[in-house]
Amino acid sequence: MSNVIVVLLLTALLAVAIIGLIVLAVRLTRRPRNTLIGGGLGPELIEQILQLKTTGQFDQAVFLVRGETGVSHRAAARVVRRLRPGPR
Repeated sequence: MSNVIVVLLLTALLAVAIIGLIVLAVRLTRRPRNTLIGGGLGPELIEQILQLKTTGQFDQAVFLVRGETGVSHRAAARVVRRLRPGPR
């Protein structure tokens, strides 16, 4: 009787391990949410973002970053917050 229980427990453990590996593989193959699409931010786009940010239009700057790059809202807001005007 105890051999049957051990076999069942090992089978369940093996099934959980296989399912976990499948889930991990699927997550690793997806494009990360914060990866920029299209190569990133160009100088013109950065200038537009900074202009929107300095005029108090933070949300519009975030939407611009999202539309141009395809990143998540959180990542776009982080980009806008971190952008600082460079020396002229």
